[in-house]
Amino acid sequence: MTSSILQCGTKQLDLSRPSVMGIVNVTPDSFSDGGDLYANAQLDLSKTLGVIEKMLNDGADIIDIGGESTRPGASSVSAQQELDRVLPVLESVIERFDTLVSVDTSTAAVMTEAAKKGASLINDVRALTREGALAAAAMTQLPVCLMHMQNQPQTMQHEPTYTDVVAEVLAFLAERKNSCMTAGIDSKKIILDPGFGFGKTLAHNLTLFSAIDQFVGTGHPVLVGVSRKAMIGQMLGLEHTEQRLMGSVALALLAAQRGAAILRVHDVLETKQAIDVWQTTIKDED
Repeated sequence: MTSSILQCGTKQLDLSRPSVMGIVNVTPDSFSDGGDLYANAQLDLSKTLGVIEKMLNDGADIIDIGGESTRPGASSVSAQQELDRVLPVLESVIERFDTLVSVDTSTAAVMTEAAKKGASLINDVRALTREGALAAAAMTQLPVCLMHMQNQPQTMQHEPTYTDVVAEVLAFLAERKNSCMTAGIDSKKIILDPGFGFGKTLAHNLTLFSAIDQFVGTGHPVLVGVSRKAMIGQMLGLEHTEQRLMGSVALALLAAQRGAAILRVHDVLETKQAIDVWQTTIKDED
């Protein structure tokens, strides 16, 4: 059984009910909100902190800060670029707010420096496969989220193929979990993410979604990130990301009902309200 408390540095995350992770992309080119926090090609820190404060007031349990866009076709960034984007925001959030902060990174130097600044969790779309990342994550002693991605952002949506998508994603995450444990990362600090939209077609995503219970069955907390993604646009015929609110909230709620522990979302208030309504009905049934 998964423990209901996840130790995240000096803070704790209660996993007895679904947690909401608010997405903060400090990048000029993310798929949904790319550039929203930028003015004249520079990150507007005051606006960024305002967005984060609203997320926290809306009920976010975790703030997830990322400095590298991983949308399909995204360009890579240097470690220094990522550090320059992430660290000032991280420092300001830690200074101003009492919240858990996750850093969305695959880069060893960012993991190391973020941990020094007080980050609570490492969220890696490459599952600690980038050079030095595994050792760096182990040194921080922070929880890690391991995500499955076929290929890299530049190529991941170029005809992704699987023989058995659920079995292959589960096997990949099991292998990465074992590598983490060998490197000294406590099994209790490993979170799994099937990687919806990362090297998957709509059919692959739907098959994975129907198998969330199998990922939960590993005994590890499961993170699900489907917010505003193309799979929702494909299901509903919606081209623009801002049109995908209702689909995003519906999928997040369904994921929570299937056992997802952490929901990574853009729309914190609406997701939190949906979860609260569901949780209230469960209590009334009890």
